[in-house]
Amino acid sequence: MKTILFTMLVSATIGFGVLPVAADDGAEVTPLMSKDLADYPGKEGLMLSVVYQPGGSSPIHRHDAHAFVYVLEGSIVMQVKGDKEVTVGPGETYYENPSDIHLVSRNASTTNPAKFIVVLLKNKDNPAVMPVE
Repeated sequence: MKTILFTMLVSATIGFGVLPVAADDGAEVTPLMSKDLADYPGKEGLMLSVVYQPGGSSPIHRHDAHAFVYVLEGSIVMQVKGDKEVTVGPGETYYENPSDIHLVSRNASTTNPAKFIVVLLKNKDNPAVMPVE
């Protein structure tokens, strides 16, 4: 259920004029920018702000996109299938390729929020987040 809810929330935030939303798992996703990439027909860049509340996380998912993460505040624990968990802190970056399955994405802290920016380079008609069963 959390996977479906997270997917719906991210998909819903892509439209114009939509306010930030919060999932019951402690993730708030806010769209910042969407831009068609004229040099790459059918592709777009999408920028999201994500805040994980203390103890917050996202369910297992994938992006079918190149995903670039930059941590602004706090620390997040990330893991894609086949790799080890890594903790990413302020000023540090993380990358996921289009075929990665994102197994772990959570706030490293149970007392402080974590804030980060995600830039997705993706096919224009594909959702930003896709559930993985």
